[in-house]
Amino acid sequence: MRKKSKKTLKSRACPKLSHFLSVVHELRTKCPWDKKQTHQTLSKYMLEEAYEAAEAMNARDREALQEELGDVLLQVALHSEIANEKGWFDFEKVAEGVAQKMIRRHPHVFGDAEMKDYETHLKNWTKLKQQEKPKKKILEGVPRSLPALQVSQRYGEITSSVGFDWKSAQAVMGKVKEELNELQAEVRLKNSKSRMEEELGDLFFSLAQLARHLGLDAERSVRQSNIKFSKRFEKLESQLKKKGKTVSQCKPEELEAAWQLVKKS
Repeated sequence: MRKKSKKTLKSRACPKLSHFLSVVHELRTKCPWDKKQTHQTLSKYMLEEAYEAAEAMNARDREALQEELGDVLLQVALHSEIANEKGWFDFEKVAEGVAQKMIRRHPHVFGDAEMKDYETHLKNWTKLKQQEKPKKKILEGVPRSLPALQVSQRYGEITSSVGFDWKSAQAVMGKVKEELNELQAEVRLKNSKSRMEEELGDLFFSLAQLARHLGLDAERSVRQSNIKFSKRFEKLESQLKKKGKTVSQCKPEELEAAWQLVKKS
């Protein structure tokens, strides 16, 4: 069993963290580009860096993950520095605020409460959030700018924590089949695109809940399928190129045959 380090995170990290924050301060005072940035202009970089970190996680690339987490931390520090210039808050207040929130929302870790399992923790988490912000609606904390499947799954997780959910994956599977049938009916009747779009959206939402009940991540599942498809298609292109052809020059049946060969290989 690995021995725990006697050094705390605070004693190990503070000197280098102080240096890092001083670097960020210098950037804001001396770099023309950094000086011009605002919360609004930096928002796209926050998203970009978060996605790059997630990509490193999914690739299990330790070196890339360390670098990308640093880039995410840079965004947090820059936003904190800008806020400090306005007299709003600084990096320390951001860190202290989230530390206190975690303490409040984990009474089983920092208090005397007992927590039986993961599901109990989720229910208690939602309850504590509602107590902190009673005027806020249950689903209000999920950013709608997140990838759609991720939003669907988060909605399901949150509503499940207050008792609004299917009882089993099998029950969700029934809902998936129901939504698929409704979509097929709209397509068969050649109804408006808006009707088909609505039914397609309901199907995706149900599939996200099925993923949740199966203990899977819907967004990750689709991402993995995208990667698999792109690799296979690149291989298809490569094989056709060896024959002196491009994809657009081939007939559908020829492409299908080549695709099946790629899948088998």
